[in-house]
Amino acid sequence: MHDTPPSFELLPGAAESPVILHVPHAARAIPAVVRAGIVLDDAELERELDHITDAYTDRISEAAAGLAGLTPWRFVNRLSRLVVDPERFPDEREEMLAVGMGAVYTRTTHRSVLRPSDTDPEPLVERYFRPYAEAMRKAVADRLAATGRAVIIDVHSYPGAALPYELHGEGPRPPVCLGTDSFHTSPELTGLARAAFARCGETGLDSPFSGAYVPLEFHGEDARVGALMVEIRRDTYMTEPGGPAGQGLDRLAGALAALVDGLGR
Repeated sequence: MHDTPPSFELLPGAAESPVILHVPHAARAIPAVVRAGIVLDDAELERELDHITDAYTDRISEAAAGLAGLTPWRFVNRLSRLVVDPERFPDEREEMLAVGMGAVYTRTTHRSVLRPSDTDPEPLVERYFRPYAEAMRKAVADRLAATGRAVIIDVHSYPGAALPYELHGEGPRPPVCLGTDSFHTSPELTGLARAAFARCGETGLDSPFSGAYVPLEFHGEDARVGALMVEIRRDTYMTEPGGPAGQGLDRLAGALAALVDGLGR
C-alpha cells in the first residue's frame, strides 16, 4: 500500500515541559513488505483500517500543542497499528492475545483472519516494536532529566458501539474515557483531566478501556512518571467509521490543551 515511511516521530516541545502526548494509533500507513503478510483484499483492509484506526487523534494532539501555553512534546506513530501495536506486551502477558491482537495482530476487529495464525511475530517486533519502545523510553528519560518528572498522555479514540474484539465492551461508553494506572495515575492527574474535558461531555474511568502506557523500564518503578490514557468516543468528533472530522475536534483540542496547561504548572 505504501512505501516505508518513518516508523515514528518525536516532535519537540518546550524544554521545560514534562508532558509527552503519545499518539500510537492515528496512522493508516502499512509498508508493502508488511501488507504482503495480510490476507485481506484491498477493500477489506480499508474497511478494517476504518474500524481500527484512532482517526484524527494526531490532529487533535497537534492542535492542542499549538494552543497550549507551554508546548508539550509529541511522540507519534507514523505506521498503522496493523503493522505492530506498540502499546501491547510483546509476550504472553498481553490479554489481547485471547482475540488475536497481541503486539502483532492475527485477527481483525470483527475476529476474522488478518494474518495466518502461525505467523511468526518476531520479525515485525524486532523491526518496528523494539525501536519504538526504546525511543519512547528515551523520550521519557529525557523529560525526567530535564524537568525532574514526565507525564505521558496517551491520546486514543474508540467507536460509539462496541466491536467484537473488545474484551470489556459491555460497560459504559462515555464521550471521554480516562484510562488509569494504579501506580502512575495520581488523583490530581485524574482530577485535572476531568476538569479539562468537562466541556466535552461526561467523563468516565476505565470503561470500556483501562490502563495507561508507561515504558517498561519505569512501569511500577518510578513515581516521577505520570500516565493517563484519554479515550475519545469517535461519534463526538467524526463520522464513523472512517469518515470526516467535525466541529467536535476543535473542542477536544482545546480540552487537551487545558489539561497540558494544568500539568505544566
